Amino acid sequence: MTRITTGPAAWCIFSAMLFGVATPASKVLLGPLSPVLLAGLLYLGAAIAVLPAAVRNRPARIDRRNVLRLSGAVIAGGVLAPVLLLLGLTKASSASVALWLNFEPIATALLAWGVFLEHIGRWTWAGAAVVLVSGTILAAPSGFEAGVPALLVAAACACWAIDNNLMATIDGFSPAQSTFVKGLVAGIVNIALGLMLGDEILPLGAVGVALAVGAVGYGLSLVLYVGAAQQLGATRSQMLFATAPFFGALVAWTVLGEPLTGWQIAGGGGMLVGLLLAAFDKHGHLHHHDPVVHLHPHRHDDDHHDHDHGHVQPGGWHTHPHRHVPVAHQHPHQPDLHHRHDH
Repeated sequence: MTRITTGPAAWCIFSAMLFGVATPASKVLLGPLSPVLLAGLLYLGAAIAVLPAAVRNRPARIDRRNVLRLSGAVIAGGVLAPVLLLLGLTKASSASVALWLNFEPIATALLAWGVFLEHIGRWTWAGAAVVLVSGTILAAPSGFEAGVPALLVAAACACWAIDNNLMATIDGFSPAQSTFVKGLVAGIVNIALGLMLGDEILPLGAVGVALAVGAVGYGLSLVLYVGAAQQLGATRSQMLFATAPFFGALVAWTVLGEPLTGWQIAGGGGMLVGLLLAAFDKHGHLHHHDPVVHLHPHRHDDDHHDHDHGHVQPGGWHTHPHRHVPVAHQHPHQPDLHHRHDH
């Protein structure tokens, strides 16, 4: 199965790079724009960017489960989380905020294990513990003043943890469709809130830059991340996506001229060790698949997708609605859309 998941892992890392660079870019935009208004513009830019891909396929299944999960992801990850993150950015350096974002995989793993039926082995738990300790070391030297921004970023991470798990289990909409809905709703809501709070849309130059940052750092990044999460599960995709803060910190140190401290190096290095530990988890057993019609990126050499449409190579990733028949088999597997079973 490693061969099959190499593509989604690469999508996740590239998604992390795009989102990581967007963090210091957002810090610069917080001068002319308020946190709420900026959050709305970032997500509206995401919606605009993914619209062409979103209309390419019809949804496979618009049922209560998919609608509720997408709604929860929009509220938690699209409306609440970005505002909390940007409020944290107004009170702390973008390098520290970028590294605090590594709390997100911990919250995601806890929810995935306790609520969403993901199998998480001892190596992943060990990695999560190392990341948590490293994050504590990272925040401690800043003293009491770091308390408020750290709590704001932690709250954003909790909201994104809910979002991550919900988006990883949505199978009636494509990643682009889910991203479009999230971006459009979150963009409109946050822009409206910003205007109600007295913000002004001007300057137009900052608005244009914010839309562009949102198109790449949120739109393209989200499509790649959701596609990866549907293949790898919320916890493992988050472990890979946790490289985002390091890309953000790199930009903050090299472009914005923020200082690099020994505590940041120690905390970041510890987090990296924790993430590597999670890569040792392996899992496989006899399991059953129920019949289902759904929509997600897939390929035809993974023993799950044997439908024929005549024009796609077995190893090529593509997205369209497709049907699965009941089957029982045994193989190593990840907690993807096909393997959400009890253990």
